[in-house]
Amino acid sequence: MKRPIRFAVIGVNHYHILDMTKALLEGGAELVSFCEPDPVNAAKFTAQFPHAVAHEKAAILEDPTIQMIASAAVPCDRASLGIEVMRHGKDYFVDKAGVTSLEQLAEVRRVQAETQRIYSIYYGERFESKATVKAAEMARAGAIGKVIQTIGLGPHRLNAHLRPTWFFDLPQTGGILCDLASHQMDQFLYFTNSIQADVVAAHVANYHNPQTPGLQDFGEATLVGNGGRGYCRVDWFTPNGLAVYGDTRCMVLGTDGYIDLRKNIDIDGKPGANHFLLVDHNGTQRISVDDFQLPFIGQFLNDIENRTETAMSQTHCFLASELALKAQALGQKK
Repeated sequence: MKRPIRFAVIGVNHYHILDMTKALLEGGAELVSFCEPDPVNAAKFTAQFPHAVAHEKAAILEDPTIQMIASAAVPCDRASLGIEVMRHGKDYFVDKAGVTSLEQLAEVRRVQAETQRIYSIYYGERFESKATVKAAEMARAGAIGKVIQTIGLGPHRLNAHLRPTWFFDLPQTGGILCDLASHQMDQFLYFTNSIQADVVAAHVANYHNPQTPGLQDFGEATLVGNGGRGYCRVDWFTPNGLAVYGDTRCMVLGTDGYIDLRKNIDIDGKPGANHFLLVDHNGTQRISVDDFQLPFIGQFLNDIENRTETAMSQTHCFLASELALKAQALGQKK
């Protein structure tokens, strides 16, 4: 970059914003200011980034030197904020779920096309996973033949006592497939190279938390795209005995082999994260990705400067959201 991309943060309602901000800073961007009305959330942010100056939202949006806004606001508010951001001539980097209804998505698409600003959703399960990005690179190079199907599993620990009240309100979160499964939709498109896709079947439920009826603790969906098929399951049932928040997995089936990604933990196996297992006609192997460099943030910041789409196309970004929203709507009909 010729000069650092200047950005601000509006909305610190989910801790993902800490990871997003850290990644942007490590990529060479410059944090200018932030806006968060809740004093508890604001204190958490300034504890991590003490140089950030608090400002009102209007002042941030009207600052011509700020090029991009990052946000992890309450999910139902993210799309409307993004529309404001784009209409103020700035790019937008938002935590998933980046939209919570098909109506929001239609308006976001319209304003993005009108303003030509970047609306990028943080699919961190891919962007921050060395194993996932390396696996996709190898799959596209033909390591397992033609990709036929992806299976994505996104279990999470509930930690209900730590969650804010909006977490248990369905209209504010959009539902479990809208939220958690957006990661799996993104990876399905990414591995299969699908540019057209739809939802074949979906199911959501609250199986074990009747005290919070606005929470869905289980969701699954089956997908079909022009590049392959997919299945995903997400839930809030990670037991306390697991050392990480969830045993997040992705399996990619090809005509000449398969890839098994154990992203956070190899249960009763090797320590650490980013476990990449490849099975092909030559045998089985465990591939190290320790030295692999994650490309997303660098590409994203260059896209802001050069008005390109190397990190993630708008078509891909919005289609992943569309699939999650369609699956959510279909699952709730049953």
